[in-house]
Amino acid sequence: MEDAITGAYIVAFSLFIIGMRMLTHPTTARRGNMIAAVGMAIAVVATLLKEDVGDYGLIAVGIAIGTAVGIPSARSVRMTAMPQMVALFNGVGGGAVALIAFAEFRHAGGHLPSEELIPILFAAIVGSISFWGSNIAFGKLQELIPGRPISVPGQQVVNGALALVAVGAAVAIAAGSESEGLFLLLLVAAAVLGNMVVLPIGGADMPVVISLLNALTGLSAAAAGLALDNTALIVGGMIVGASGSILTNLMAKAMNRSIANIVAGGFGGVTTSASADGDEDRTVRSTSAADVAIQLAYADQVVVVPGYGLAVAQAQHAVREMADILEKKGITVQYAIHPVAGRMPGHMNVLLAEADVPYDSLREMEEINPDFPRTDVSIVIGANDVTNPAARDVQDSPIYGMPILDVDKSESVIVLKRSMASGFAGIDNPLFYDEKTSMLFGDAKASVDEVISELKAL
Repeated sequence: MEDAITGAYIVAFSLFIIGMRMLTHPTTARRGNMIAAVGMAIAVVATLLKEDVGDYGLIAVGIAIGTAVGIPSARSVRMTAMPQMVALFNGVGGGAVALIAFAEFRHAGGHLPSEELIPILFAAIVGSISFWGSNIAFGKLQELIPGRPISVPGQQVVNGALALVAVGAAVAIAAGSESEGLFLLLLVAAAVLGNMVVLPIGGADMPVVISLLNALTGLSAAAAGLALDNTALIVGGMIVGASGSILTNLMAKAMNRSIANIVAGGFGGVTTSASADGDEDRTVRSTSAADVAIQLAYADQVVVVPGYGLAVAQAQHAVREMADILEKKGITVQYAIHPVAGRMPGHMNVLLAEADVPYDSLREMEEINPDFPRTDVSIVIGANDVTNPAARDVQDSPIYGMPILDVDKSESVIVLKRSMASGFAGIDNPLFYDEKTSMLFGDAKASVDEVISELKAL
């Protein structure tokens, strides 16, 4: 039986890897997700076949509750709420690992060999941090708590003290203490630390934070797998931990900031001016759907720059229809994707794939930036911070040095916004006042629909 279980685990994590590999392209992503899900089902069944599993009735109740909550939630969530859903589901994983660690410690009465105890202590600390940190990320994205940085005096000192308490309790337990109270202290200190680490991080950094917390959950799961001698859990956790770490690093580089700087918090949510000249009499140039349609109809190349506003308005299908009309007129349409556009990694890619936008039309920042000087019209839909030229021109701007999409180098720029409100980072955007920029105010989907009507009438 043990050999059969081991074989099932090998099949399971092989399917995990195959599924993840297929997630790299929209045309195979759905199938890859299903393959990975089958792998997880095999891993669960294999685990249940172990002789020391325990109360099958209680397990059945847990599976039923999880299924009843998980499936309706996943099916009903809107794309605009997907970032907070990802944060919430990730947090549940970290919390489960922390509870498993405590249950194992309590079941053994603290009498565990070092090769099991140390991974359990690591899993408890990291899982608890991930759970509570993910809850704060969810609250900020869902706007249950303010998206701006929230900190206390001596924030870093407080965080250091909490980390010291958690690690100190772990060391005491590893040294021979069998106290459940000490283990609970470890969990509580890690929980407060998770809250305190994410609260000072502004909303603009949430994509990176979600990725980082996802990596932490994976590492804690791998540690729990070591303690439980569960091969599938080890491999699955390491895949999540490694991929999450790589993604976090790539996103931090895309913002030209270190992960330590992001975790230190304090960025995003406070409205500041990013004007290079300090001119308070700046004006914006409002336009109409008819004028936009004329500009687009006479263009040779158009670049669409999607942002969170596209997701809020659910305008991706309308944008695809507009692009189809332009392409029938012989106009080249491309989509410029910034690594941290939206509120979770790959947010814009998922939205556009949902509208069946050809994958070859999606261009990453490094690839599309050289094309902007040759672009006749750039259409910015809700992408505030990733198009802000202050990152390039204003040295005292909070985002100075962050690579951006060079839309201001286009022949003309059209920005679709509801109002002149700042982006998620809370920073004013000089692009809006550029003489080549026109603002089309209103709901993005309604505005694009009007442009489509005008294009059809030309």
